[in-house]
Amino acid sequence: MSAHFRSIALIGKYQSPDVAESVFAIANYLRQRGLVVWIEQGTASSVGGAGDFAVATYEEIGAQAELAVVVGGDGTMLNSARRLAEHEVPLVGVNLGRLGFLTDVARSEALERLGEIVDGRYREESRFMLDTEVLRSGQRVFHTPALNDVVVNKGDLGRMIEFDLLIDGEFVYTQRSDGMIISTPTGSTAYALSSNGPILHPGVDGIALVPLCPHALTARPVTLPDSCRIEIVLLPPHDARIHFDGQARFDARAGDCVKITRSPLAVRLLHPEGYSYYAMLREKLHWSATPRHN
Repeated sequence: MSAHFRSIALIGKYQSPDVAESVFAIANYLRQRGLVVWIEQGTASSVGGAGDFAVATYEEIGAQAELAVVVGGDGTMLNSARRLAEHEVPLVGVNLGRLGFLTDVARSEALERLGEIVDGRYREESRFMLDTEVLRSGQRVFHTPALNDVVVNKGDLGRMIEFDLLIDGEFVYTQRSDGMIISTPTGSTAYALSSNGPILHPGVDGIALVPLCPHALTARPVTLPDSCRIEIVLLPPHDARIHFDGQARFDARAGDCVKITRSPLAVRLLHPEGYSYYAMLREKLHWSATPRHN
Protein backbone atom coordinates (compact mmCIF):
# COMPACT_ATOMS: atom_id res chain seq x y z
CA MET A 1 0.00 0.00 0.00
CA SER A 2 1.39 3.44 -0.93
CA ALA A 3 1.93 5.90 1.90
CA HIS A 4 -0.72 8.57 2.45
CA PHE A 5 1.92 10.81 4.05
CA ARG A 6 5.47 10.93 2.71
CA SER A 7 7.19 13.56 4.86
CA ILE A 8 6.80 13.33 8.63
CA ALA A 9 8.21 15.43 11.47
CA LEU A 10 8.74 14.07 14.99
CA ILE A 11 8.30 16.37 17.98
CA GLY A 12 9.09 15.16 21.49
CA LYS A 13 8.68 16.40 25.02
CA TYR A 14 11.81 18.20 26.12
CA GLN A 15 13.86 16.90 29.05
CA SER A 16 12.09 13.54 29.27
CA PRO A 17 14.24 10.37 29.48
CA ASP A 18 11.60 8.27 27.72
CA VAL A 19 11.39 10.48 24.66
CA ALA A 20 14.70 9.63 22.95
CA GLU A 21 13.97 5.91 22.76
CA SER A 22 10.46 6.44 21.42
CA VAL A 23 11.43 9.16 18.94
CA PHE A 24 14.23 7.11 17.39
CA ALA A 25 12.14 3.93 17.32
CA ILE A 26 9.43 5.80 15.41
CA ALA A 27 11.96 7.57 13.18
CA ASN A 28 13.65 4.30 12.19
CA TYR A 29 10.31 2.62 11.54
CA LEU A 30 9.13 5.46 9.29
CA ARG A 31 12.44 5.53 7.43
CA GLN A 32 12.13 1.79 6.80
CA ARG A 33 8.76 2.59 5.24
CA GLY A 34 10.61 4.83 2.77
CA LEU A 35 9.38 8.10 4.25
CA VAL A 36 11.23 11.38 4.72
CA VAL A 37 11.71 11.98 8.46
CA TRP A 38 12.65 15.15 10.30
CA ILE A 39 13.25 15.66 14.01
CA GLU A 40 12.24 19.01 15.46
CA GLN A 41 15.20 21.17 16.44
CA GLY A 42 14.43 21.51 20.16
CA THR A 43 13.63 17.80 20.40
CA ALA A 44 16.96 16.90 18.80
CA SER A 45 18.81 19.11 21.30
CA SER A 46 17.02 17.59 24.28
CA VAL A 47 17.74 13.97 23.24
CA GLY A 48 21.40 14.57 22.50
CA GLY A 49 21.19 14.99 18.75
CA ALA A 50 19.24 13.65 15.80
CA GLY A 51 21.71 10.96 14.73
CA ASP A 52 21.64 10.80 10.94
CA PHE A 53 18.12 12.23 10.71
CA ALA A 54 17.52 15.74 9.41
CA VAL A 55 16.72 18.50 11.91
CA ALA A 56 13.96 21.02 11.24
CA THR A 57 12.57 24.12 12.95
CA TYR A 58 8.84 24.57 13.53
CA GLU A 59 8.78 26.95 10.57
CA GLU A 60 10.39 24.35 8.32
CA ILE A 61 8.01 21.67 9.61
CA GLY A 62 5.05 23.93 8.89
CA ALA A 63 6.26 24.60 5.37
CA GLN A 64 7.32 21.07 4.37
CA ALA A 65 5.91 18.31 6.59
CA GLU A 66 2.70 16.52 5.65
CA LEU A 67 2.26 15.13 9.18
CA ALA A 68 3.67 15.81 12.64
CA VAL A 69 3.92 13.06 15.25
CA VAL A 70 4.00 14.46 18.77
CA VAL A 71 5.61 12.20 21.38
CA GLY A 72 4.85 13.23 24.95
CA GLY A 73 1.79 14.41 26.85
CA ASP A 74 -0.98 16.92 26.33
CA GLY A 75 1.32 19.83 27.16
CA THR A 76 3.66 18.88 24.33
CA MET A 77 0.70 18.57 21.98
CA LEU A 78 -0.68 21.97 23.01
CA ASN A 79 2.66 23.65 22.35
CA SER A 80 3.00 21.97 18.95
CA ALA A 81 -0.60 22.76 18.02
CA ARG A 82 -0.22 26.46 18.80
CA ARG A 83 2.97 26.68 16.73
CA LEU A 84 1.74 24.70 13.72
CA ALA A 85 -1.94 25.66 13.50
CA GLU A 86 -1.39 28.40 10.93
CA HIS A 87 0.33 25.87 8.66
CA GLU A 88 -2.55 23.36 8.89
CA VAL A 89 -0.19 20.44 9.48
CA PRO A 90 -2.17 17.46 10.87
CA LEU A 91 -1.02 16.14 14.25
CA VAL A 92 -1.08 12.71 15.83
CA GLY A 93 -0.09 12.19 19.47
CA VAL A 94 1.80 9.30 21.09
CA ASN A 95 1.18 9.41 24.81
CA LEU A 96 4.11 9.43 27.22
CA GLY A 97 2.33 11.65 29.73
CA ARG A 98 -0.21 11.00 32.47
CA LEU A 99 -3.71 11.47 31.06
CA GLY A 100 -3.35 11.97 27.34
CA PHE A 101 -6.66 13.50 26.29
CA LEU A 102 -4.98 14.76 23.11
CA THR A 103 -2.19 12.21 22.73
CA ASP A 104 -4.37 9.16 22.35
CA VAL A 105 -1.99 6.63 20.74
CA ALA A 106 -0.54 4.34 23.41
CA ARG A 107 3.24 4.01 23.41
CA SER A 108 3.00 0.22 23.23
CA GLU A 109 0.94 0.45 20.01
CA ALA A 110 2.70 3.43 18.45
CA LEU A 111 4.37 1.72 15.48
CA GLU A 112 1.31 -0.30 14.54
CA ARG A 113 -1.07 2.67 14.78
CA LEU A 114 1.29 5.05 12.99
CA GLY A 115 1.65 2.50 10.21
CA GLU A 116 -2.12 2.49 9.78
CA ILE A 117 -2.27 6.29 9.79
CA VAL A 118 0.55 6.57 7.25
CA ASP A 119 -1.43 4.18 5.02
CA GLY A 120 -4.43 6.51 5.23
CA ARG A 121 -6.48 4.58 7.79
CA TYR A 122 -7.40 7.20 10.37
CA ARG A 123 -10.09 9.58 11.61
CA GLU A 124 -9.52 13.30 11.23
CA GLU A 125 -10.96 15.84 13.61
CA SER A 126 -10.84 19.64 13.60
CA ARG A 127 -10.55 21.52 16.92
CA PHE A 128 -11.17 25.26 16.96
CA MET A 129 -8.94 27.68 18.83
CA LEU A 130 -9.42 30.94 20.70
CA ASP A 131 -7.96 34.25 19.59
CA THR A 132 -7.00 36.56 22.45
CA GLU A 133 -5.81 40.14 22.45
CA VAL A 134 -5.09 42.41 25.41
CA LEU A 135 -6.02 46.05 24.88
CA ARG A 136 -4.48 48.85 26.95
CA SER A 137 -5.96 52.29 26.43
CA GLY A 138 -7.46 50.93 23.23
CA GLN A 139 -4.12 49.69 21.85
CA ARG A 140 -3.21 46.04 21.40
CA VAL A 141 -0.31 45.06 23.68
CA PHE A 142 -0.51 41.27 23.37
CA HIS A 143 -2.02 38.71 20.99
CA THR A 144 -1.93 34.91 20.82
CA PRO A 145 -4.06 31.87 19.95
CA ALA A 146 -4.95 29.12 22.44
CA LEU A 147 -6.30 25.61 21.91
CA ASN A 148 -7.33 24.67 25.45
CA ASP A 149 -8.14 27.79 27.39
CA VAL A 150 -7.45 31.35 28.41
CA VAL A 151 -7.21 31.84 32.17
CA VAL A 152 -7.42 35.26 33.77
CA ASN A 153 -6.38 34.96 37.41
CA LYS A 154 -5.07 36.91 40.39
CA GLY A 155 -1.44 35.99 39.77
CA ASP A 156 0.65 36.45 42.89
CA LEU A 157 -2.04 38.34 44.78
CA GLY A 158 -3.35 36.76 47.94
CA ARG A 159 -6.82 38.19 47.35
CA MET A 160 -9.56 38.25 44.75
CA ILE A 161 -9.59 40.43 41.67
CA GLU A 162 -12.57 42.31 40.27
CA PHE A 163 -13.58 42.60 36.63
CA ASP A 164 -16.47 43.38 34.33
CA LEU A 165 -17.69 40.72 31.91
CA LEU A 166 -19.16 41.82 28.59
CA ILE A 167 -20.51 39.55 25.85
CA ASP A 168 -20.99 40.99 22.37
CA GLY A 169 -20.61 44.43 23.89
CA GLU A 170 -23.37 43.92 26.47
CA PHE A 171 -22.53 44.19 30.17
CA VAL A 172 -23.26 40.89 31.95
CA TYR A 173 -21.91 41.35 35.49
CA THR A 174 -19.11 42.55 37.72
CA GLN A 175 -17.43 39.62 39.39
CA ARG A 176 -15.13 39.34 42.37
CA SER A 177 -13.23 36.04 42.26
CA ASP A 178 -9.85 34.43 41.77
CA GLY A 179 -10.43 34.79 38.02
CA MET A 180 -12.11 33.19 35.04
CA ILE A 181 -11.41 30.27 32.69
CA ILE A 182 -12.50 30.72 29.09
CA SER A 183 -12.40 27.24 27.59
CA THR A 184 -12.86 25.56 24.22
CA PRO A 185 -14.39 22.06 24.04
CA THR A 186 -10.82 20.74 23.84
CA GLY A 187 -9.93 22.47 27.11
CA SER A 188 -13.14 21.48 28.86
CA THR A 189 -11.47 18.31 30.21
CA ALA A 190 -8.49 20.27 31.56
CA TYR A 191 -8.38 23.09 34.14
CA ALA A 192 -12.03 23.96 33.50
CA LEU A 193 -13.12 20.46 34.52
CA SER A 194 -11.29 20.69 37.85
CA SER A 195 -13.14 23.97 38.47
CA ASN A 196 -16.56 22.32 38.00
CA GLY A 197 -16.94 23.40 34.39
CA PRO A 198 -18.96 21.38 31.87
CA ILE A 199 -17.46 18.78 29.54
CA LEU A 200 -18.08 19.97 25.99
CA HIS A 201 -18.04 17.44 23.19
CA PRO A 202 -15.52 18.48 20.48
CA GLY A 203 -18.41 18.78 18.03
CA VAL A 204 -20.06 21.50 20.12
CA ASP A 205 -19.43 25.01 18.77
CA GLY A 206 -19.34 26.51 22.24
CA ILE A 207 -17.08 28.35 24.66
CA ALA A 208 -17.34 27.74 28.41
CA LEU A 209 -16.93 30.51 30.99
CA VAL A 210 -15.92 28.99 34.31
CA PRO A 211 -15.49 31.30 37.35
CA LEU A 212 -12.61 30.57 39.72
CA CYS A 213 -13.71 30.67 43.36
CA PRO A 214 -16.30 33.43 42.86
CA HIS A 215 -17.34 35.49 45.89
CA ALA A 216 -21.00 35.25 44.83
CA LEU A 217 -22.20 31.67 45.21
CA THR A 218 -24.71 32.19 42.39
CA ALA A 219 -21.91 32.62 39.82
CA ARG A 220 -22.00 29.49 37.70
CA PRO A 221 -20.33 28.22 34.53
CA VAL A 222 -22.00 29.36 31.33
CA THR A 223 -21.63 27.92 27.81
CA LEU A 224 -21.78 30.48 25.02
CA PRO A 225 -22.01 30.18 21.23
CA ASP A 226 -18.57 30.29 19.65
CA SER A 227 -19.65 33.37 17.68
CA CYS A 228 -19.61 35.49 20.84
CA ARG A 229 -17.10 38.23 21.59
CA ILE A 230 -16.04 37.95 25.22
CA GLU A 231 -14.45 40.88 27.03
CA ILE A 232 -13.02 40.96 30.54
CA VAL A 233 -12.16 44.44 31.82
CA LEU A 234 -9.93 44.51 34.90
CA LEU A 235 -11.12 46.97 37.50
CA PRO A 236 -8.68 49.08 39.58
CA PRO A 237 -6.71 48.61 41.68
CA HIS A 238 -6.13 44.97 40.71
CA ASP A 239 -3.62 43.72 38.18
CA ALA A 240 -3.96 40.15 36.88
CA ARG A 241 -2.11 37.43 35.05
CA ILE A 242 -3.38 35.82 31.85
CA HIS A 243 -2.37 32.27 30.92
CA PHE A 244 -2.77 30.65 27.50
CA ASP A 245 -2.91 26.83 27.45
CA GLY A 246 -0.93 26.90 30.71
CA GLN A 247 2.19 27.81 28.71
CA ALA A 248 2.35 31.40 27.49
CA ARG A 249 1.40 34.19 29.88
CA PHE A 250 0.95 37.95 30.05
CA ASP A 251 0.87 40.27 33.08
CA ALA A 252 -2.11 42.57 32.68
CA ARG A 253 -2.75 45.85 34.44
CA ALA A 254 -5.86 47.36 35.96
CA GLY A 255 -7.93 48.85 33.17
CA ASP A 256 -6.75 46.35 30.54
CA CYS A 257 -9.39 44.65 28.40
CA VAL A 258 -8.98 40.96 27.53
CA LYS A 259 -10.86 40.31 24.29
CA ILE A 260 -11.52 36.70 23.29
CA THR A 261 -13.12 35.38 20.12
CA ARG A 262 -13.06 32.20 18.10
CA SER A 263 -9.86 32.06 16.10
CA PRO A 264 -9.87 31.53 12.33
CA LEU A 265 -7.19 28.90 13.03
CA ALA A 266 -8.03 25.26 13.73
CA VAL A 267 -5.98 22.25 14.72
CA ARG A 268 -6.17 19.06 12.66
CA LEU A 269 -5.96 15.97 14.88
CA LEU A 270 -5.64 12.47 13.47
CA HIS A 271 -6.84 9.46 15.45
CA PRO A 272 -6.47 5.72 14.76
CA GLU A 273 -9.45 3.95 13.27
CA GLY A 274 -11.83 2.92 15.99
CA TYR A 275 -11.11 5.98 18.13
CA SER A 276 -14.05 6.89 20.38
CA TYR A 277 -14.33 10.14 22.33
CA TYR A 278 -16.58 8.46 24.88
CA ALA A 279 -14.21 5.51 25.33
CA MET A 280 -11.41 8.03 25.88
CA LEU A 281 -13.43 9.80 28.58
CA ARG A 282 -14.36 6.48 30.15
CA GLU A 283 -10.70 5.49 30.37
CA LYS A 284 -9.18 8.82 31.40
CA LEU A 285 -11.85 9.78 33.92
CA HIS A 286 -12.29 6.23 35.25
CA TRP A 287 -15.99 6.10 34.50
CA SER A 288 -17.57 2.71 35.22
CA ALA A 289 -14.63 1.77 37.46
CA THR A 290 -15.41 -0.66 40.26
CA PRO A 291 -15.64 1.25 43.57
CA ARG A 292 -12.84 0.61 46.01
CA HIS A 293 -13.60 -1.18 49.25
CA ASN A 294 -11.60 -0.62 52.40
